[in-house]
Amino acid sequence: MASWPFIVLQWVAIAFLLTMLFLALFERGLPYRVGRGPAEPLDSEPFLLTLSALAGATLHRGNRVEVLTNGEIFYEAELQAIRAARDSVHLEAYIFQPGELTARFLEALAERARAGIAVQVVLDAVGCFLTTRKYLAPLLEAGGHVEFYHPIRWHNLPRINNRTHRELLIVDGRVGFIGGAGFADHWARAHGRKKMPRWRDTMFRVEGDLVRDMQSVFAENWLESSGRILFDSRYFPPGEELGPTRGMIVGSSPTAGRSTRNRMLYQTLLASAKKSICITTPYFLPDRSARSELVRAIRERGVDVKIITPGRHADHLLTRRSSRRLYGDLLEAGASIYEYQPAMIHAKVLIVDGLWSVVGSTNFDNRSFGLNDEVNLAAYCPEMAARLAEDFARDIVASRPVSYGAWRQRPLVERGQELVGWLLERQQ
Repeated sequence: MASWPFIVLQWVAIAFLLTMLFLALFERGLPYRVGRGPAEPLDSEPFLLTLSALAGATLHRGNRVEVLTNGEIFYEAELQAIRAARDSVHLEAYIFQPGELTARFLEALAERARAGIAVQVVLDAVGCFLTTRKYLAPLLEAGGHVEFYHPIRWHNLPRINNRTHRELLIVDGRVGFIGGAGFADHWARAHGRKKMPRWRDTMFRVEGDLVRDMQSVFAENWLESSGRILFDSRYFPPGEELGPTRGMIVGSSPTAGRSTRNRMLYQTLLASAKKSICITTPYFLPDRSARSELVRAIRERGVDVKIITPGRHADHLLTRRSSRRLYGDLLEAGASIYEYQPAMIHAKVLIVDGLWSVVGSTNFDNRSFGLNDEVNLAAYCPEMAARLAEDFARDIVASRPVSYGAWRQRPLVERGQELVGWLLERQQ
């Protein structure tokens, strides 16, 4: 029979572990402040170099970026690239959900693996909790390699809240796809018992030196998942100048501290806007620093701020309620907020002054900015910004505007749900 001192020691240890878990889950967010806006124009060389230095990323010229709007477009482009692979396929995803869509991808990946192509896949262990090795057997038996990021094991408990939310596909080191869409039927077609409409999302096909940096980001999570360094020159070929886009790949890995490169990127661009800020995000939970920066942009510089968030088809009710709780300061300052009506909107796009675009896996919430591994493409390219602005304008037409008066009169039931959402806000 255990002695009383031993039992007390056990309970002290359990209490300590629970306290540490609570602090890890609900630690106060890091404030981000930009002392003063940049004196240089957003299209100037000093601004470009300063932003790339803050982001810890290399600025590349001559890239070609194609905007792929919605699953019926980007999935076909990704499958076509995989089937044309001659050397390697590297895929990383937070969600790879069993279904018709992933069956098509498994078939394409397995066919390439049987042909001797190096197929290496990283899946997040939590996002892909229901994706078993049995389901992945066709790819594994064909010679493909699949690793799970931070599987739920006792030795991973200190990092259990750090997930890879990155969505990357790199083929032959020359063609890359980046964005926020995982692999599941709800991105491809109507889904569920009630035939919910296909999610609205955007991915990006990239060619040029940017792809080499996308491969570098994949290599980081491949090492963490497999224990192997992706050291092979054929995976990192030199790029060619193929298009007008000048940009950088910004990877965030907050495992070493509280700050992240993508958070600094967003805050700096918000503080630098002179004319307009357009945000599309599925989870709009800006911290106090981001909200203050948006309000300052409106009131001090006359910036036109427009934000599109999910409407009635939001996939997480409490997240939507938490998001709506934060509208007040922005609406009062003069921001325009729209809730997308036809379907769940999952696109993650920031457009600043019609010059800069930031796209990728980062949501406008604390989990993306402070907990997850994320990856974004930040592009200085008026042509790309104009193309994204076309989608943004169409999405506004399909959205319902939220007025400050209507926001203040939201029902008590909704406010009660906001309170519950507030308790979970840092985990959204």
